Amino acid sequence: MTYQDPRNVSTGGIGKMQASLSPLYGQYVPNKLKSLYYGSDVVKLHLLSCLPSETSKAFIITGTSLATSTSLIKDLEELLSPKHHAGTYAGIKAHSPQTQIDDATSIISQDESIDTIISVGGGSPMDSAKNMVYQVREATGRLLSHITIPTTLSAGECTPGAGFTKEDGVKGIRFHADLYVSYIFYDPKFALPTPPTLWLSTGIRALDHAVETQYHPSATWIPSKMIALNAIAQLFRLLPAYVANPTNEDTITACFLAVYASLGFFGQNIQGGLGLSHSLGYALGSPYGIGHGYTSCISLPPVVKLKARESKQNAASIAAILPFIGEEQSGDDVADADLVSERITGLIEQIGLKTDLTAQGVSKSEADIIAARATRLPFGGETPDEKQLWKSVRELVDTLW
Repeated sequence: MTYQDPRNVSTGGIGKMQASLSPLYGQYVPNKLKSLYYGSDVVKLHLLSCLPSETSKAFIITGTSLATSTSLIKDLEELLSPKHHAGTYAGIKAHSPQTQIDDATSIISQDESIDTIISVGGGSPMDSAKNMVYQVREATGRLLSHITIPTTLSAGECTPGAGFTKEDGVKGIRFHADLYVSYIFYDPKFALPTPPTLWLSTGIRALDHAVETQYHPSATWIPSKMIALNAIAQLFRLLPAYVANPTNEDTITACFLAVYASLGFFGQNIQGGLGLSHSLGYALGSPYGIGHGYTSCISLPPVVKLKARESKQNAASIAAILPFIGEEQSGDDVADADLVSERITGLIEQIGLKTDLTAQGVSKSEADIIAARATRLPFGGETPDEKQLWKSVRELVDTLW
């Protein structure tokens, strides 16, 4: 990835410079979120006020289990009433299949009264809804408002990225500033039916966001990295607290807010993907049917060790996590980064999520393919830098079984 000199950056004609490699020079561009509501019953109390107009029609996007195993979607439809409810698509599957996105987009595009999408669920309904916003705009020119009600800790509500799965099972992702959600509702009532293992695994995914922010080349020191450090501290505290009492609505709400802190301040103008653990997550998730929370459980600890050995700056950034998880720094940044990795592994084990690719049913014969997908390089790489990257990632992949 190529980064420009922070003191010689083109604005691209829109008054926005790229994020800087210097922590004390640059520009921070916040996301386009209009409002974030949090706490019990905020959906019931405030959702209608977020519709664009008195005549707005909203289309609900969700998964089958929420629609059939809980009353949440029915209650939401009743809250909207026929005045505001245009329809519900309740068949979104894991990893956001493109065929389902296309089906729902076709329904929305044909109804010009729809000006709002409400996504309810985890990352898959949310990403699907974002892709629908994009495709409807491309097809009709209409830019829909997107209200989301998360039920997991995946943090999809924090980014302008929208994942989808192609027919061949390979994950694709679309980025656009218009894909930021307009409103977020962190209502613990909607998270109570979420299976605890799903909640906790997506919590590790949020931890992955916060940790990878620390060594991202152009993430801003404030607010991105500093707020993400506090997210790490809170997730280490809150995930075990949730295990102890998974129905405590205050704990659930606090988890939601920690997730927003993990990624919600990343900024629009930061360049490149989040990091290697996330790249491995995309390489493992859709192709092998592994939830992204579990891919983070597998990839994050070894990636932290690898990143610490890539540069002194990375090692120092990772070592700086220690005081936020109750440890003292020794002055040996690589050793301290290894301790961060060990503490992450300990947290994963403490909340009952220890796993590996053997447990997930992935054959070791897939190692080259996983490395190629994660690096987006031909086998072995071509240039010296590519070859070194390939070698380090390929060696890491071998440790995931």
